[in-house]
Amino acid sequence: MAIDASTIVPASVLRNLADKLYEKRKNAALEIEGITKNLAAAGEHDKIAALIHMLTEEFTKSAQANHRKGGLIGLAAVTVGLTTEAGPHLDNIVPPVVESFQDQDSRVRYYACEALYNIAKVVRGEFIVFFNRIFDALCKLSADSDANVQSAAHLLDRLVKDIVTESDSFSIEEFIPLLKERMNVLNPYVRQFLVGWITVLDSVPDIDMLGFLPDFLDGLFNMLSDSSLEIRQQADAALSEFLQEIKNSPNVDYGRMAEILVRRCGSTDEFTRLTAVIWVNEFVKLGGEQLVPHYADILGAILPCISDKEEKIRVVACETNEELRGLKPEPSEGFDVGKVLQIARRELNSDLEATRIEALRWIQNLILKYRNEIIIYMDDIFSSLLNALSDPSEEVVLLVLEVHACVAQETHHFTNLVTHLLSNFKSNNNLLEKRGPLVVRRLCVLLGAERVYREFSIILEKENDLDFAATMIQALNLILVTSAELAGLRVILKQALVNSSGKELFLSLYSSWCHSSMATITLCFLAQVYHHASCVIQSLTDEDINVKFLIHLDKLIRLLETPIFSYLRLQLLEPERHTWLVKCLYGLLMLLPQQSSAFKILRTRLKTVPSSRLSDAMTRLSPAPHNIPIAIEDGNGNPEQAAASIYESINFSARLDQFVQTQARHRQFFKLKPPPTRNRVSALSQGTSTGANPELSLSSSFTQDELKQEEMAPAAPTPPLPDISRPPSRTSTSRSFQ
Repeated sequence: MAIDASTIVPASVLRNLADKLYEKRKNAALEIEGITKNLAAAGEHDKIAALIHMLTEEFTKSAQANHRKGGLIGLAAVTVGLTTEAGPHLDNIVPPVVESFQDQDSRVRYYACEALYNIAKVVRGEFIVFFNRIFDALCKLSADSDANVQSAAHLLDRLVKDIVTESDSFSIEEFIPLLKERMNVLNPYVRQFLVGWITVLDSVPDIDMLGFLPDFLDGLFNMLSDSSLEIRQQADAALSEFLQEIKNSPNVDYGRMAEILVRRCGSTDEFTRLTAVIWVNEFVKLGGEQLVPHYADILGAILPCISDKEEKIRVVACETNEELRGLKPEPSEGFDVGKVLQIARRELNSDLEATRIEALRWIQNLILKYRNEIIIYMDDIFSSLLNALSDPSEEVVLLVLEVHACVAQETHHFTNLVTHLLSNFKSNNNLLEKRGPLVVRRLCVLLGAERVYREFSIILEKENDLDFAATMIQALNLILVTSAELAGLRVILKQALVNSSGKELFLSLYSSWCHSSMATITLCFLAQVYHHASCVIQSLTDEDINVKFLIHLDKLIRLLETPIFSYLRLQLLEPERHTWLVKCLYGLLMLLPQQSSAFKILRTRLKTVPSSRLSDAMTRLSPAPHNIPIAIEDGNGNPEQAAASIYESINFSARLDQFVQTQARHRQFFKLKPPPTRNRVSALSQGTSTGANPELSLSSSFTQDELKQEEMAPAAPTPPLPDISRPPSRTSTSRSFQ
């Protein structure tokens, strides 16, 4: 038979419990407390249960606010009356009180906090079984719109924290999912509430919060960008404490946290980025093998930070990058070389120069350390590296070339590099003009000038686009003549008639140099093959002597006045020994317009030749066959035998035929070109490239009127030069070596 609770509590007490006045409700609660004590002493727990049921159903669930208030204070009174015997009844006491936290009346919510506070003070540790429900309710109350309710909730929160810290039955495993679920709440009061709990629980020695840090780490980092300074400081303090614990702990799950930190390194909030980068820096130092599978992601987060606008972030990011690069994990340990390479390639497209530079250094580092693993990926990044040659930063371009040089150690990749480079120059004339000289000079330093020029020559000899071939040869020729990096190559060419290495280099370049008449003449001057140069000049037709030719001739005349050709000018002091050189220069002089400055420069130079010796030399000039050289000292005191034997091994007649045929192909190609492109002259081939050496900036001295007159006027016959077609006598041959 059910017990009627109204027979246990007098009607007057029940009436006062629902009164609007707090004092009457309080007095009624004291009466209920006394009644409960008596019932507990008598062991009549059934009646106590009936009393609790009545307070719950008729008061806490009433539509009247005062009834609900009375029910809450009544339940607290019952708990106080039970004291140590309250445990069995808590399942019926606590839930209705917790449910009242959501009451629409703020005063009811306030009294719910007060009631639960009194209940918790009595039962202490037995209260833990309801912790998750109470925590959830307190989390909501921390953001309550009523200040009094917030204040009451804070008092209750402090008491619950005390109970949890001294309890042995608190389950952190059950609590963490609840905490994680709320970590991304934006309300500042809730955030403050959560950080407070994290800090308190972390201070308890028996609770391993560090082991669960990956579950709520992202939420803590999210709070670093809160608009409230106090919340930012609390979150930062909590993170600093955890980082210190990580340094001192042997067992840390670096992997899961690394994924979070990588995302936070890209935060738009400066303080969040700085904190994340600091954590990554420590992880790289401490993580060891655990972080190997995450190296690529970490690198992807650090590289953009290297160019961060905040100096502190840049400093830490650079330090972290160096730490990463200093590690040498093996693929067998889970190190994904391909993924790291993919990240570096992605950052090559960054708008930030420092990031692009570090990405290139990573690619270079990977090639050097993991060459066998990286080679299979090189085709994938080859286009990116070639595109990077157009980078506005010269430092980036130089580093790209170093990376290319690392790859091009093998012959196959070297040929592939030069082929792709020429293809890019062909499709991107702007790249050729701005970066061509820099690229070629640097490759010569990194891979050897002779190797690079030989490869260029082999490929350009077979080039079908003769216009591009001529432009490229003119550019290479200008670099060859003016760049300090190619001084060694010029020295070898000077020995073309002295030793086999010079001869082979001359012949390897000659075939492709035939694409440009002026480049061919320049090559002959470098190799001191003056007789053949004279033959080349005389083989030129009226169609060959056009505006482009005159521009390049003007440039050559100016180059002859530079220190590079000082040896040639000194040879003019002995016209009887270098008669064919004098004849070459006079031949070039005859091709220049008389009003041009180049004509005046060359004429002035030729006037300095000793007139008596020049007259005598020209008077005694006899035609020579193509296989007899002009004497060249080889440093051994016996130039005649060495020069003659090498000269005779070169079939200059065939070389001249090759030049003539190549020029004929160019004339035919020119005629087939559409009219708008016929007069295109590359800025690089004119020596006005912005990326070249200062010495390369040799612009033409011709005025536009002079060029137009020269182009439109009928070609004047070349002034007659001594005939070279007749075979010489032995006397004239021996005289040329004197």
